[in-house]
Amino acid sequence: MEANGLGLKGFPELKNDTFLRAAWGEETDYTPVWCMRQAGRYLPEFRETRAAQDFFSTCRSPEACCELTLQPLRRFPLDAAIIFSDILVVPQALGMEVTMVPGKGPSFPEPLREERDLERLRDPTVVASELGYVFQAITLTRQRLAGRVPLIGFAGAPWTLMAYMVEGGGSSTMAQAKRWLYQRPQASHQLLRILTDALIPYLVGQVVAGAQALQLFESHAGHLGPHLFNKFALPYIRDVAKRVKARLQEAGLAPVPMIIFAKDGHFALEELAQAGYEVVGLDWTVAPKKARERVGKTVTLQGNLDPCALYASEEEIGQLVKQMLDDFGPQRYIANLGHGLYPDMDPEHVGAFVDAVHRHSRLLRQN
Repeated sequence: MEANGLGLKGFPELKNDTFLRAAWGEETDYTPVWCMRQAGRYLPEFRETRAAQDFFSTCRSPEACCELTLQPLRRFPLDAAIIFSDILVVPQALGMEVTMVPGKGPSFPEPLREERDLERLRDPTVVASELGYVFQAITLTRQRLAGRVPLIGFAGAPWTLMAYMVEGGGSSTMAQAKRWLYQRPQASHQLLRILTDALIPYLVGQVVAGAQALQLFESHAGHLGPHLFNKFALPYIRDVAKRVKARLQEAGLAPVPMIIFAKDGHFALEELAQAGYEVVGLDWTVAPKKARERVGKTVTLQGNLDPCALYASEEEIGQLVKQMLDDFGPQRYIANLGHGLYPDMDPEHVGAFVDAVHRHSRLLRQN
């Protein structure tokens, strides 16, 4: 694993490592904050940049991804950047067609319907070579960030990707994908293994390209419940962390903190805390104090303000943030929303959220 001749030392020195320190469980002077989907349609400049081309063409343009990643940092003093991309570039790289339908979301014209459809998928070991555009975007962004804050890379977890690939898009029940789990457990495991084998070089490649942390999105955890989750999601979540860390070590690369965010996976909180990730992301349905009691002091928690709280007045946002910070406590904590930002949110209120986290967390440490 040569660093593509880039030499990881070629990047500007990091000036603000608060996010990384919190992720590793080290003491911080204040609570770091970033927002899922901080590069998003709520920003007029994002809509302007995106207007020129379709969604996945944008994902394939390192220059566009870099610009979109940096936009929120020009507005807000966020403590991390996350590369603009999409979890569905992995199924695309496996040979599946995916389109983004405006107002509807992702769509797979030919989803996986039969076991034999697995034969259509490319060899997972070639996936990383298909996703060079993501690596280029990460390297370019890391250079342009000029050491301001760390850059987060990410991917979708195997079950979440499988759900989209079988379902053919979003769904309120994921019944087609769950039908596979019950009727075709062997084929399901085969597909999940293919996805895991594709994710390892993809995530390692992101680190080689310059990502300083990695987040795995298990967005469809809530469709499973404890029994299916422990059988079809958790083993692969664990495997991703274990194998990425081993590969980084083999390649002589420094470890990076890894975050697992399993939306609506509150029933598996203890298991996720022991799955090999430094950080466990929480959605807004989990009470911070209870979460902290359940996971103990071994991991950093990230989250979990209800994104819709940003519809409240700036004053109320401040109060909600204060309560959240009090509940999570000052250390081993990264502030975030419990889900991504929505397109109709007011950027001013996002700014109020970020400022409130910084302000209250400093006060908390003084008292």
